[in-house]
Amino acid sequence: MIEFLFQSFQQLNPTWVYIAIFAIAYIENIFPPSPSDLMIVAAGYVVGIGRIDFLLALVIATLGSTTGFMTMYKIGDWFGLSIIEKGKMKFLPLDAVHKVENWFRHYGYWLIVVNRFLSGTRAVVGFFAGMSEVKFLPTMILCFVSALAWNCILIYGGTLLGANWRAIGIYLSTYSQFVTVLIITGIIVGVVVWLYRRNKKA
Repeated sequence: MIEFLFQSFQQLNPTWVYIAIFAIAYIENIFPPSPSDLMIVAAGYVVGIGRIDFLLALVIATLGSTTGFMTMYKIGDWFGLSIIEKGKMKFLPLDAVHKVENWFRHYGYWLIVVNRFLSGTRAVVGFFAGMSEVKFLPTMILCFVSALAWNCILIYGGTLLGANWRAIGIYLSTYSQFVTVLIITGIIVGVVVWLYRRNKKA
C-alpha cells in the first residue's frame, strides 16, 4: 500500500499530490493507526526531486493534521460525554473519564502541544480535548504549531534521505514503540497511585 502511494506521488500531477498529502494527514487523526508519517516522509522525497514545493507541502500537511485533530475535538465536544455515559466505551469507567477530563482542564494545553509527537494517540488527545471543553482557538493554534514542527521534521528528513526515505520507517517504528511503552507505563503508574490514595482515604 505504501509503495503504491509512493509510486503514485511520483506520477501524479502536483496538485493531486498536495490533495493526497492533505487527505493522508487528515485521515490519520480520525482513523489511527495509519502510515501517514511515513507518507509525509515520502512527500519529502518528492520535494527533493523537484516535483512539489517544500513550503507548500509543509503548510498543506499541517493544515490536514490540524483539521483532522480539530474534527476529533468537535466530535468530543458534541458527543464525547454522551458516548461514554451510554456505555459505548465500556473499557473506560465513568469516574476515570471524569478524572481524565480534570487532568485536561489543568494540563490539556501541554498535551496538545506535544500531541503530534505522541504517535498513535493523536485522535484520543483530540477527542478528550473536545470533551474537556478546552478553548477552541488556543487548541487550534497549539495543534497547528505542533503539527508544523513535526511535519517539518518528516518532510525535511525525506528530502535528506532521498530514495532511501523508507529507512526512516525503522526509526519511526522504534520511536512509536518507545512512546507507546512510555505512555502505557505512565498510565499504569498514575492508576496505581490513584488507587493507592483512594484506598488509603477509605
